[in-house]
Amino acid sequence: MKSIKKAMLTFAAAVFCFSAVSGASAAFAGSELTVFAAASLTESLNQIAGQYKKVAPDIDIAFNFDSSGTLKTQIEQGACCDIFISAAQKQMDQLDITADPKVNPKKLDFVLQGTRFNLVSNKVVMVVPKRRNPKGISDFKDAVTDKVSLIAIGNADVPVGQYAEEIYKNLGLWDRLKSMNKISYASNVKEVLAQVESGSVDCGIVYSTDAATSRGVVVAAEAPKGSHKPVVYPAAILKITKNEAAARAFMGYLSKRQIPRTWITSRDPG
Repeated sequence: MKSIKKAMLTFAAAVFCFSAVSGASAAFAGSELTVFAAASLTESLNQIAGQYKKVAPDIDIAFNFDSSGTLKTQIEQGACCDIFISAAQKQMDQLDITADPKVNPKKLDFVLQGTRFNLVSNKVVMVVPKRRNPKGISDFKDAVTDKVSLIAIGNADVPVGQYAEEIYKNLGLWDRLKSMNKISYASNVKEVLAQVESGSVDCGIVYSTDAATSRGVVVAAEAPKGSHKPVVYPAAILKITKNEAAARAFMGYLSKRQIPRTWITSRDPG
């Protein structure tokens, strides 16, 4: 009698285990994740998604690549999104209820707590046209000297412009630079790069990855250490996700990947 009962319990346990495994697999079957990501990660994330498909063939990933600010606005306005990857902390903070109220004054609460992490980092650099630097620009401080007639900087509403302003404020030169009427503002980092490449400005402030993708510029200087907040790309699952299990699985995969800065392109308007 005991052996029969034991056999029945063993059979029941086996059925439960089979059901649990099948259920986990079924939970991902036909799942589609919508990932909003900074456009500068287009190539790298598409490559990673292709690799992930071999690991989790039941999960389809649909990307929406755009500027971080545009993506943040779309999420705020009700767009369907499971995972957000920004080119700067600011746009993620604006959706995170735990962030400084000064950054998130609307008290938006989209970030699923405990899922946010920094995916990759970058650097801010000053670039000059390749083989066209007759006055020898080699320092961020050169922008307020007669070595520079025009400098290209991103607008205040995009991350690269915010980093540039922060750098010059920390150097104590921002007000002076603005008063000299030598700033050529750009709507995105790619436009900054184009102005420098064409020689229409003497120098510009971009990310090191932008400089690496261009054959028309060279790096004149890196931003002074401690002159700006770290340039990082935060990622997080959003509370509005309807595919939390699949989202957590993909984020777990992402967190174990080391994305080289060379994988980041200059497409991101940030």
